[in-house]
Amino acid sequence: MREINLLFFTMGILFSTGSYSCKQEIKDEGYVLVEGGHIWYKIVGKEKKGVPLLILHGGPGGRSCAIMPGLSLLATDRPIIFYDQLGSGNSERPIDTMLWKKERFANEIDYLRTALKLKKLHILGHSCGSTFLIEYLITNKPTGIQSVIFSSPMISTHDWIADAKLLVSRLPAGIKDTIDKYEELMAYSTPSYKAATDSFYARHLVRKQWPHHSTSCENNGNSNDTIYNYMWGPTEFNATGTLSNFDRTSDLDKIKEPILFVTGEYDEARPETMFRYQKLSNHAVVEIIDNAAHMTMIDQPEKLAQVINKFLKSVERK
Repeated sequence: MREINLLFFTMGILFSTGSYSCKQEIKDEGYVLVEGGHIWYKIVGKEKKGVPLLILHGGPGGRSCAIMPGLSLLATDRPIIFYDQLGSGNSERPIDTMLWKKERFANEIDYLRTALKLKKLHILGHSCGSTFLIEYLITNKPTGIQSVIFSSPMISTHDWIADAKLLVSRLPAGIKDTIDKYEELMAYSTPSYKAATDSFYARHLVRKQWPHHSTSCENNGNSNDTIYNYMWGPTEFNATGTLSNFDRTSDLDKIKEPILFVTGEYDEARPETMFRYQKLSNHAVVEIIDNAAHMTMIDQPEKLAQVINKFLKSVERK
């Protein structure tokens, strides 16, 4: 492992922006000690004075690098803080499966907030990042959260699988039948199955380019398939891991902060599901990004940034 400059959460290093204390400056990039190891973070727009926005990437076992170019467009008025969850990307990679719990991933947020002195912040969870975000909000009951953005969220495994099955059912018959056949056989490495799932991903994961290759990820650590399989399962359509029964829909009304649900027109997290979540929530709005799939920040980064900035400014005007 390359030599790194570790930032421990017990250090009294403080931001110089208005949302932080102002004695010493925190580095643009560094590491924070959490349960199980060190996680990597990077701050874009650190000199901006607005309330920071913390970003939780998807997965489980994903990484920040692919979403950074699009979401960095938000750094016009405020710092944008990215981090890789423990086990993937540029963070440390312990192998203890006892660490792969939703509660521990939720607790990472508090470690990071303590280290970076994030007393006030907006917070965005994308895909499975929203799973850990809602777990954090409901279980940890944090203070200082100004608003919550659920970006293409996985709030309920039941809903996610139901949406996936519906989208698969709308595929051309040959593709649908191939996916169904090899899902039944659990033959996930079969070339025909992989080709069929690529057709699904090109419609509902990233429409701009599939397979998507992000130059921003060239010098970054990989995603972690072990965490994905352990917590989720073998495919997007088949949840067999520890999140197989995850469902926080009944807790949405416990979130008192303003909520933005944002998703793509062709997203795996279907717009219809977002409107249902809105009805279960307090002070929630829904925005649909046209001509975008699950990775809205790749398909339509400018449109997404406009929608999120509009929401954040509306919250801060109140």
